[in-house]
Amino acid sequence: YRRYKMKEVTSQDDFASMREVLSRRFAKVADGTSGAPSLVVVDGGKGQLGQAFTVLEDLGLHEIDLISLAKSRVDKVGFEDEEITRSAERVFLPGRKNPVVLKQNSAELYLLERIRDEAHRFAITFHKELRRKASMKSMLDDIPGIGAKTRKDLLKHFGSLKKIRDASLEELEAAPGIGPKTAIAIHEFLND
Repeated sequence: YRRYKMKEVTSQDDFASMREVLSRRFAKVADGTSGAPSLVVVDGGKGQLGQAFTVLEDLGLHEIDLISLAKSRVDKVGFEDEEITRSAERVFLPGRKNPVVLKQNSAELYLLERIRDEAHRFAITFHKELRRKASMKSMLDDIPGIGAKTRKDLLKHFGSLKKIRDASLEELEAAPGIGPKTAIAIHEFLND
């Protein structure tokens, strides 16, 4: 398992994000610092497969097999008396126009679906963790010279960031573990 944070892509661009991650991952294979997989399975359809194929080709990695797995899609939306029908899961291969449709309930399809579902689970867990950490960050984290213990003590003493911000210089100095220099730094930072 590998986790990647986007370094170059700042917008919501799935193709650019895929290019960045695959380029970073497979540059290590191209320069010999990491082993090459036998097969790369990409989540998505022709577009995602094309992006992955281009990255591998640009890096000169022609020997790695590549497929993409596209989820089933709604073929026909039913009305009150009609059934909703879905297409089968589709496997796209480079250089092939039409996808391979694996038999429903086959071991091959089951394996590919499990791989995709595990990749989704892993990615979602990672993104939840990143969002949780970002939501825990406060303005106190950005005050120079203030460590984790001081932040915790301030919040314990005042009860909230708003109360810390509203505190006078004298009130800040009266807080446990806060000296005059630290109180000035906090007061100036939060009231700038």
